[in-house]
Amino acid sequence: MNEPMMTTEEIALEAIRNELSRARSLWGDMASAHEAYSVILEELEEFWEEVKANKGDPVEHKRRMKKELIQLGAMVGRALVDLGLMDVRSAQPEEVGS
Repeated sequence: MNEPMMTTEEIALEAIRNELSRARSLWGDMASAHEAYSVILEELEEFWEEVKANKGDPVEHKRRMKKELIQLGAMVGRALVDLGLMDVRSAQPEEVGS
C-alpha cells in the first residue's frame, strides 16, 4: 500500500525535528533561559538578515530563509524541552493563548 503523502505542515515539523536532533547531538542541552534567549535571538537575527538580503536568485533566497526558520523552530523546541517547560506527564502540550 502507498503511504499517504505528508502535508506541508508535517514536512516542516519533520525538518525542525531533524534539526533539533542534530543540534542536540552537537551542543547538548541549553544551560539556562539566558542561553536559550541568546540562541533564539541569534537565529531570528540570521533570518532577518536573510529577509533584508532579498537579492539575486529567488530560489536560493527562499532556501536560505527556510534554513534559518528551521533552525529557529528547532531552537525554540530545544528551549521548551531543555528549560523543563513541557509537561512530560501529559501527551498533550498546554494550550497557548488561553
